Amino acid sequence: MYRKEIIALLKEQSSTVSELARRFEVKSRDIEEELEHIRRSIKNEGLTLRITPAQCRKCGFVFNRDKFDKPGKCPKCRSTWIKEPELRIG
Repeated sequence: MYRKEIIALLKEQSSTVSELARRFEVKSRDIEEELEHIRRSIKNEGLTLRITPAQCRKCGFVFNRDKFDKPGKCPKCRSTWIKEPELRIG
């Protein structure tokens, strides 16, 4: 589909799933599926998909590093003020 474009973009700059979804005019879930394929395919080139994990902006809780999507609320303070995970290829 548009994997090559996503790879090129993430090599240049970090981005979130929602930013990629807006740019390519698709649903976030579709981008997440593409990112799973990208994660596996770039290993052959010696590259990795680096994820800066989601973080609660209220208490600073850091979420799981392997998730692409933004959590609903913080398990520590129950805040919904969550910073989305950022993705980059390097």
